Amino acid sequence: MASTVTPSKKSPEGERHTAPGSARPGYGQLLRTRGAWTFLLPGFAARQPFAMLTLSIVLLVQHTSGSYGVAGAVAAVTGVAMAVFAPYSGRLADRYGQRTVLLPGVLVHAASGLTLTALALADAPLWALFVAAVPTGASVPQVGPMVRARWGVKLKDSPLMTTAAAFESVTDELTFVLGPLVATALCTAVDPAAGLVTEAALTLVGGLLFAAQKSTQPVVGRADGDHARVEHVSALRIPGVRVLIVVFLGIGSVFGGMQVSLAAFTESIGEPGLNGVLYGVFAAGNMLSGLACGAIAWKVAPQRRLLVGYAALALTASGLWAAHSVLVLAGLGLLVGMCIAPALITGYTLVESLVPAGARTEAFTWLTGAVALGQAAAVTVSGQLEDRLWDGAGFLVPMGGTVLALAVLLALRSRLATRPQGRTVARGVGHREHAAVD
Repeated sequence: MASTVTPSKKSPEGERHTAPGSARPGYGQLLRTRGAWTFLLPGFAARQPFAMLTLSIVLLVQHTSGSYGVAGAVAAVTGVAMAVFAPYSGRLADRYGQRTVLLPGVLVHAASGLTLTALALADAPLWALFVAAVPTGASVPQVGPMVRARWGVKLKDSPLMTTAAAFESVTDELTFVLGPLVATALCTAVDPAAGLVTEAALTLVGGLLFAAQKSTQPVVGRADGDHARVEHVSALRIPGVRVLIVVFLGIGSVFGGMQVSLAAFTESIGEPGLNGVLYGVFAAGNMLSGLACGAIAWKVAPQRRLLVGYAALALTASGLWAAHSVLVLAGLGLLVGMCIAPALITGYTLVESLVPAGARTEAFTWLTGAVALGQAAAVTVSGQLEDRLWDGAGFLVPMGGTVLALAVLLALRSRLATRPQGRTVARGVGHREHAAVD
């Protein structure tokens, strides 16, 4: 797909980009993008809620109530609230700016998370925990989608965009490696409430520092180019986005099912500390495959990559319920993790060609919210299965979620075709060519 190499050019932001026809850049060039580290470092801290929140709630509430079903239900309310409110947060960020949404959001999240912690320790009734769980989930800062939107501003028309998508997936998975390990260590070695307290503190500090980086946030009311017309359309109205939402729901079912089922499995063998290790192996597989995806110059269309990768995910997830030893479960978890990253990266990459610039933060938050919703549903169902059936029954949830999502993806794969009109049209400039990303 390579074309004639043309000289590199500078964007209005002052970044030097490789022309679309040049050799695919790597992570080194991506991380040398001017101003990138100013939002990457605080953004990393502010992303911890997505990695720590659910598991911290499960471990705390299970400790105070003695039931994985109750713990899963409280965590599920948090996840549903996040999934419902995240797209509106993204839409507000597209319209009014990321800083405007983040500043009140992180304050509300920290306060409501600490309230939930206090109620759980006070053995408050379940309805009170549900009431506190709603604002805790609804106010989770959507920093991952906001970082992706900032990369879109910095890397206009650059083949680095696909590398950035892979880098963001790896960053997400690094938080999923560290988050469960930190949450488990804090809740088991320090105090059952330490996980939620630390999560609230990281969200507050990281979110405020991220919001302070005003120079790198997308300019409100402007599309990809300085004179381009912004297309104000809801991302949910785009058929391809709706298909990707189903795909990401299935991915969320893997995260949620693994969290509860691994915790129940390690407790059943008398080694609760292994929970973070096993989940870390799963997330490490995800992170390593994400690194590989970002380094490969793909020749296969992203739609086909998504189909193949998701079929592999459904196949590997279907074997989890049959694992009865730590080593076998670790090996299967590693394989499942290695299959998730290609699906996530490809899904986020497709947003660039499916969604107008003025709705991409919203689109990213729909996908992030879908993962949270799938995770919440999986936590609930897995907790019930673990309480009512045999140890390891919760692993049936990742199998069911991915198989159902794969069926939808196969049936509606034609809706993932890219927008025929290209991107926005600049007045007096003409149509902008697509950057080669495969």
